[in-house]
Amino acid sequence: MATIETTYLGGLRTEATHLQSGTKIITDAPVDNNGKGEAFSPTDLLAASLGSCMMTIMGIAANTNGIDIDNTKCSITKIMAANPRRVAEVVVNFKFPKQYTDKEQKILEHAALTCPVHISLGEDVKKTVDFGW
Repeated sequence: MATIETTYLGGLRTEATHLQSGTKIITDAPVDNNGKGEAFSPTDLLAASLGSCMMTIMGIAANTNGIDIDNTKCSITKIMAANPRRVAEVVVNFKFPKQYTDKEQKILEHAALTCPVHISLGEDVKKTVDFGW
């Protein structure tokens, strides 16, 4: 069974619908690739998926180990390459709201670096992660 249904709306814009929840995401081509840049681009979503996945898996590990990571943030930078046009690198910088023990840091790092999106991105996509410890 499908998870997502995507419709091309014209003008380099798509609408993806998450079938279980009905939630919709609009994408636009970026301005450097003939688009308007009025919404996330598909490659922006790839980069956002990495950060969200890392924090989700860290949240699971945090819940299991009694670690509070509420209000943790990460900033994500997507770096494109040409010929062929592709995501060459995703840089993730975490900002934690508090200090953690060495053991807690190791738990959180392991969770983030073993999230499904991180593991699914091929070795040709550089993943630079700064936990800010």
